Amino acid sequence: MKTEQLYELFRQSTGIATDSRTVKKGNLFFALWGETYNGNKFAAEALTKGASWAVIDDPIFETEKTVLVDDCLLELQALATYYRKQLDIPVLAITGTNGKTTTKELIDAVLAKKFKTHSTRGNLNNHIGVPLTILAAPQDRGFMIIEMGASHIGEIRNLCLIARPDYGLITNIGTAHIEGFGSNEGVIKAKTELYEYLRKVNGVAIYDDMNPLLTEKIFKNINRAVPYSDPAGIELIVEAVPSDLNLVLSVKYHHEDYRVNTRLFGHFNIENIKAAIATGLFFEVPMNDIVKAIESYIPDNNRSQVNKTRVNTLICDSYNANPSSMNAALESFSALVAERKMIILGDMLELGDKAEEEHSKLLTTLERCRADSILLVGPIFRKVAEKAGYISFSDVDMLKEYLKEEQFTGYTVFIKGSRGIGLENIYDLI
Repeated sequence: MKTEQLYELFRQSTGIATDSRTVKKGNLFFALWGETYNGNKFAAEALTKGASWAVIDDPIFETEKTVLVDDCLLELQALATYYRKQLDIPVLAITGTNGKTTTKELIDAVLAKKFKTHSTRGNLNNHIGVPLTILAAPQDRGFMIIEMGASHIGEIRNLCLIARPDYGLITNIGTAHIEGFGSNEGVIKAKTELYEYLRKVNGVAIYDDMNPLLTEKIFKNINRAVPYSDPAGIELIVEAVPSDLNLVLSVKYHHEDYRVNTRLFGHFNIENIKAAIATGLFFEVPMNDIVKAIESYIPDNNRSQVNKTRVNTLICDSYNANPSSMNAALESFSALVAERKMIILGDMLELGDKAEEEHSKLLTTLERCRADSILLVGPIFRKVAEKAGYISFSDVDMLKEYLKEEQFTGYTVFIKGSRGIGLENIYDLI
């Protein structure tokens, strides 16, 4: 079956499903493969639960309600590419080492003041997630915002060929996922594939002109660029003002002063907010609406969240971690004034042969942090921390037992680590 014919089945469906456990009536089911499963084996179950058709790539499982293709993943991507061509709307792609999800959500909130937006949900930002995001877009949307993640060179380029962005934004480029890229130079090459695509299609890049690396890459790669500091022909100034836990900003634009009371922790979020303000102004969203959108944004999913428990205040940032985001977050926490402070850090994953070196460097940063208690979790931290005299644990289960015994109260606690460490499982114990 050709992609055009599959598209007709998609139009008649109630959406795409890739998990037989969550199939809804009328869904078009794609039998994707995983490391530990063969989606073809669940095609019959999906059809029993109400799927209209099942797209499979193994003829053993063929029935009258299946569509046999050469490769389910490639066909999913082809279908998303075809559907994207039918959507005559602007698309903004966002990538970067740190802050891309928060930036995407802030920009979505801002642009929703003017457009009917559709954006990436959850962590659907890879070779499967981007196609699913596109295929989930209602046809009445006026703007699409797509987050793009990458774990190897070439991935952003391929995602751009599917999503066909007209606009692009790289939040920053730092040390992360070196295991997949081979080096810092590999990370830079991978992220700037977005700029390379925009150059070829004469697209527009919105960029942080205070970031030397991004500015350099913009001048080398981009024909049309919009700096954060001048998104619409008028200078934009965004600065932090003294505050307690949540970030408060002073914004100057068009001879007017604005105060923005965010619900985000950390000065490292200033760039994310500047990205949202600049993008909004570029697309002619009124500044008052931009301020309202940013102030109403409530972070979730353990990204810069401030949660007050019965006995402590938690700053939860345990969705992801890499050396650059760790250092930025610790700098903000170090500057925070609190009666008693605790730091709980989990291993930074996917750093390859740089793992021990980067964790050891972070211990130097910790020495400058004024904290009453520091707890480190994970096999890498455990290995490098013992010599430095820090309390460390091989895994979260060991940490949980320690927290049950110690019963810490009256602390402001900063918690950050890679998602695979599972630090979110300790929140109820602090």
